[in-house]
Amino acid sequence: MPKHQAYPAAFREQLVALVQAGRSPEELAKEFEPTAQTIRNWVAQAERDRGTRTDGLTTAEQREVRELRRQVRQLTLERDILSKAAAWVARETGTIPKASSEDSRS
Repeated sequence: MPKHQAYPAAFREQLVALVQAGRSPEELAKEFEPTAQTIRNWVAQAERDRGTRTDGLTTAEQREVRELRRQVRQLTLERDILSKAAAWVARETGTIPKASSEDSRS
């Protein structure tokens, strides 16, 4: 399923400003393309980013979580590759690697 095209940040900011100026999300949804719920979500996120709401992550925190998850995926992949390579080398050479310091503590 293709990802939907995101609205430009300036457009979202303008609609958030209109809601803060007193217009309802429902009214704006009739005039513009996004749904009223989408506009309410943008308003809530803008409030989190400003620190006036604490019921979720800020945009910067969301970005950081995405980056950390990406890094975890990459490190997991690298660890799995190294583990398989070590097992292959051990089979090919007929040797068993010494236990790591972590294994000896257990």
